[in-house]
Amino acid sequence: MSLLLDIKQRNAVLSDMAQLLEQERTAILAANKIDLDSYSGDDLAMRDRLKVDQEKIDGMILSLQQLAAQEDPLGVERFSFTHDNGMHVSNKTAPFGTILIIYESRPDVTIEAAGIAFKSGNKILLKGGKESLNSNLFLVDLWHKALEANGAETDWVTYLQFNRTETQAFLEKPNQKIDLIVPRGGERLIAFVKAHATCPVIVSGRGNNFVYIDHEADLEMAIDIIINAKTTKISACNALDKVLVSSDLPRKQQFLQHLIQELQKSKVEILADEAISGMEGTKTIDDEQIWYEEFLDYKIAIGQSSDIEDAISKINTYGGGHSAAIITANDETAEYFMNNVDTAAVYHNASTRFTDGGQFGLGGELAISTDKLHQRGPIGLQHLVTNKWYVKGDGQTRR
Repeated sequence: MSLLLDIKQRNAVLSDMAQLLEQERTAILAANKIDLDSYSGDDLAMRDRLKVDQEKIDGMILSLQQLAAQEDPLGVERFSFTHDNGMHVSNKTAPFGTILIIYESRPDVTIEAAGIAFKSGNKILLKGGKESLNSNLFLVDLWHKALEANGAETDWVTYLQFNRTETQAFLEKPNQKIDLIVPRGGERLIAFVKAHATCPVIVSGRGNNFVYIDHEADLEMAIDIIINAKTTKISACNALDKVLVSSDLPRKQQFLQHLIQELQKSKVEILADEAISGMEGTKTIDDEQIWYEEFLDYKIAIGQSSDIEDAISKINTYGGGHSAAIITANDETAEYFMNNVDTAAVYHNASTRFTDGGQFGLGGELAISTDKLHQRGPIGLQHLVTNKWYVKGDGQTRR
């Protein structure tokens, strides 16, 4: 096992990685073009996540620069006291050890998620999808160059070029110690990892986010937020899938007609429940399972709720535990909603698209967890640690 790198080494590796990404922009885009040209699927969200452009490279570079500038998350004292017998007892943050990240399509995970895990003092195993192989291998090669340039072993970042059968065998009986697994992808990937893993798994990636339009909502604000949350990035897990409208919303029909017109401008397919169906531009929901579904597409479902309790119940029943929003001018109503909706992030008069480590001030994220242990929502640098007890004595024994 490689010994922990000190903070200066870790920061130097991250800074060098940022410089290498800048220098190798053309080569990164060329490797990604091979992956894009080879992709034959019709999954719009996967193609969007697969594509690397100058803006995504800018984001990778910024993420590494911000990570290098942040405080060391290791060795932070969380608790201390002096025992009656004179021993000093303290609890400090410590690295997990080795983290396996299994992901689909997104080459930027190879930089941003790995960067957070590395800064936190963890060794990283990366298992990307076959659709992004060329992009990932090139980026991992840059990791190795940055590590070698700073006197670190290249096994701090390792790429596992496994097929599905080999991945399953590795999960069930790994040939090295793995302390944590983070699957980044769709529900099938997450279910596959959970079924075969023999160590803790952080579930990340499923959205199915809701917004509730309260009867005291600003209707223009509601439309702006819905359009933003639905259409700006359909491949994101923080995108909006479901809209619930209060049954006593003033000018409800007028609002719905306006909303449908705005969604149609972005060619969004609009599904509606029985209370709303029949309006021009909508299709009737004929299967309750639609409410459980994360679309990752230009598709949205709109339904009616009798009151706020009904809306909360529906969100807690059907939602993915990721994000939910209420649009209302009533602060007390918003507080009630936010306290009772069971999601990692709750919003009042804002788009769910902000559920993101960078937007929440974390300087990026390893994943957005919908689990409640050990961290919920965006997992940043300061969350990707465990802890260790330090006990200092001068010969004490327990009687």
